[in-house]
Amino acid sequence: MTSTFSAWRIARYGGPERLTPVTAPMPAPGRGEILIRIHASAVTRADGMMRAGRPRFARVFLGLRRPRRNLSGTGLSGEVIAVGEGVRRFAVGDAVFGEAGLNFGANASHICLNEGGTLMHKPATLSHEAAAVMCDGPLTSYHFLHQVAQLQAGQRVLILGGAGSLGSAAVQIAAAAGADVTATCSRRNQAMVADLGAARVVDYTTEDVYAGHDRYDVVFDTLGVGSFAAARASLAPHGQYLCPVLSLTLLAAMLSSRLRGGQRAGFVAVGLQPPVVLRGHLDALLAMVAAGTLLPLLDRVYPLANLVEAHRHMETGHKRGNVVVV
Repeated sequence: MTSTFSAWRIARYGGPERLTPVTAPMPAPGRGEILIRIHASAVTRADGMMRAGRPRFARVFLGLRRPRRNLSGTGLSGEVIAVGEGVRRFAVGDAVFGEAGLNFGANASHICLNEGGTLMHKPATLSHEAAAVMCDGPLTSYHFLHQVAQLQAGQRVLILGGAGSLGSAAVQIAAAAGADVTATCSRRNQAMVADLGAARVVDYTTEDVYAGHDRYDVVFDTLGVGSFAAARASLAPHGQYLCPVLSLTLLAAMLSSRLRGGQRAGFVAVGLQPPVVLRGHLDALLAMVAAGTLLPLLDRVYPLANLVEAHRHMETGHKRGNVVVV
């Protein structure tokens, strides 16, 4: 085993150019930990927001002037190459995937994580590249649609941003649940989003999705491009506007909607849920993969050495599905 590993550090908040490659001593797994050689890791919008320190109030938790945990990346897939004392769930040679969570550091050659975290055995049918993104769009969308919205067959769902990491997963998850799915995207992605399971696809560049008389049980704003106020007229009497991108506007809408009753705005930090809950979600998602009702979409795959370029592409807002580094 080599004595060092490579990773990417965020010295200060800012754009992709703030990412710098570093080499550090190889960690040894402690009690209950496993050492993973990473084959692929995700480059997500959440990773970009953490790198930039956005929203600014999140710096109270991340670090005021610079990230306290200053290594980049959360989602990963790889192979266990060493285990610490007491490890029971995994063995050397196991293919695994999951997320580093608030430890960060997944955009690296190796990582040491506790076996009790959000880590799963990777099925042979799922590539490392596809597995690396399972804890971003698929896991987040599953939690919002099934745990928060309690989605039922026959309900009407509107997904804002149907072509991205969360949106492409949300369309598939909602369709598999038997929902009537409408999704927004650009014209070039309409056929793709329809193939994923959307019964109606709206080109957001030319059409106002709220202009008609449709009423939705759930509006899932995957990108934070809308608002509860804009969605209210198109929500059913007890409909929910859900968004994984927290802002002060969303926070105010959550508080006011709970006081009024009826229609609600909602947010939850999925990555902060107990690992046992998230592993249960991943079990359900793996069953969908096996059944052919979920396929993580890959837009571009970059070498780990090109992480800065991968972040720049991710931030264009034009990716289809997921960005990965290997």
